[in-house]
Amino acid sequence: MHTYGLLGWPLAQSFSQDIHRRLADYSYAYFEVPPDSFAEFMTQRAFRAINVTIPYKEAVIPYLEGMDEGAWACGAVNVVVNREGKLYGYNTDVLGMEEGLGRAGFSLAGKSALILGTGGTSKTAAYVLRKLGAGRVRKVSRTGREGALTYQQALVLEKDVDFLINTSPVGMAPDPMDRLAIPPSAFSKLEGIYDVVYNPIRTPLVIQGEKEGIPSIGGLYMLVLQAFYAARLFLDQDLDRSKADRVFRDLVAEKRNIVLTGMPASGKTTVGRFLAWKMGRKLVDTDRVIEDRTGRHVSEILLEEGEEALRDREAKVISDLRLETGLVISTGGGAILKEENRDALRANGLVYFLDRPVGELFSTYRRPLTPNRQAMEDRYRERVDLYRQADVHLDIRSMESDQVAEKIMADWPRQCLMGGRL
Repeated sequence: MHTYGLLGWPLAQSFSQDIHRRLADYSYAYFEVPPDSFAEFMTQRAFRAINVTIPYKEAVIPYLEGMDEGAWACGAVNVVVNREGKLYGYNTDVLGMEEGLGRAGFSLAGKSALILGTGGTSKTAAYVLRKLGAGRVRKVSRTGREGALTYQQALVLEKDVDFLINTSPVGMAPDPMDRLAIPPSAFSKLEGIYDVVYNPIRTPLVIQGEKEGIPSIGGLYMLVLQAFYAARLFLDQDLDRSKADRVFRDLVAEKRNIVLTGMPASGKTTVGRFLAWKMGRKLVDTDRVIEDRTGRHVSEILLEEGEEALRDREAKVISDLRLETGLVISTGGGAILKEENRDALRANGLVYFLDRPVGELFSTYRRPLTPNRQAMEDRYRERVDLYRQADVHLDIRSMESDQVAEKIMADWPRQCLMGGRL
């Protein structure tokens, strides 16, 4: 039998195997069990220990001989250990969430919060908020059952809430980027947003919060921490706590895409090639993807179909890349013109603006939209504020492409943790 693993349905977007292979030397499988097979799986008990995720954090409880304090208090279990055929439940999400909120710098004492969702993780969130001394805490769901507010009621009755805690699956891959459980703009006093969803790294809720200047955190750190404490239970031994932070740093550095934006001829493709070669990553040039799909150069599409048609093709390419990880992505100069593109690129990416002076650009480049220097300057002025929404603004005047790439690589571990307040 498999020794350890993750029980859930579905599991296609899980990062858990990547985390556990870094934490300890054991086999970690995915038990993707549909609801009609759940009872049989739990009765067979063909595992030593498992993590438990949606939708089974509450459903496993009747099969257990006992639970730890956190699991009892929450009424939800995310770890089950098999001891000589008897199953025992634990909740390491409690420690993961508590440390995640602390790392984010969120002070909940005396503050109000809305917990979005009413599943097992919502119970963990409610327990953690009580431990941290939160004041008014309400749950929100579509139906409003079991004392929860409906989303419409929350928009009317809780406009002055301090924190949003999303425990629902809304925003989880492959949900579209425009799917929000609730708009942060509806709450005038928000001090923070915490989304337990970790894939994509920056969820739609986190991205929207960032746009509105609200400190917003995704659930990847919580995922790593709960896995770390689960591994301790799996092995029944202490593990060095610093290992969890190393695993988190390594995972982020591996998973995040490096996204290069900037004006045409700023060197994005050449820099991207160098980064991909040095870092062992795949390079995706969005212009080249369009050309491969159409059999035509992007300039031909621009001249024959117009700019809007090119932008639509570009948006489709970027949308297809939204959930990819570990890439170097070189974008076309106008990719940032559509908000949907900016959001999609940020979901799993750290976005760089390669800012090269117009004089250096025009000396080597011509395209239908920029046939002369004046046109290039006009395009730069039109776009620069959108380019500056990138996570990192690099002034690359007089720099060769390999120098730009070396600069990105030298600071990558630090920058990829800073971007999006990870």
